[in-house]
Amino acid sequence: MIGIGIDMVDLARFRSTIARRPAMVLRLFTEGERAELSERHDSVPGLAARFAAKEAAMKALGVGLGAIAFQELEVVGGHGRPPRLVATGRAAARADRLGVTAWHVSLTHTDGLAAAMVVAT
Repeated sequence: MIGIGIDMVDLARFRSTIARRPAMVLRLFTEGERAELSERHDSVPGLAARFAAKEAAMKALGVGLGAIAFQELEVVGGHGRPPRLVATGRAAARADRLGVTAWHVSLTHTDGLAAAMVVAT
């Protein structure tokens, strides 16, 4: 194992934040993530879980916010398929330097929280 990260997001706060600042969704999520979640009745839990996964991945890479753009980490799959993490740009470069060859991702949410755990191996 190279790194592990975990993160949780309060759904009410996340929902409120994106309602006030809808452009944030464009900054945080890739076109693919937005397209996949747009088909859901309520995309907020899925977006929040993916946000948590991106922050957890940054922790697994040993970097803080700002070192990697959120769009350089993409969560694909989910909603009936196992989630996977795809790293590009600075995230991929950092992962390569550390020797990361695989990502293991777990997403979950309740009525009030979304959470993610990411393990880099």
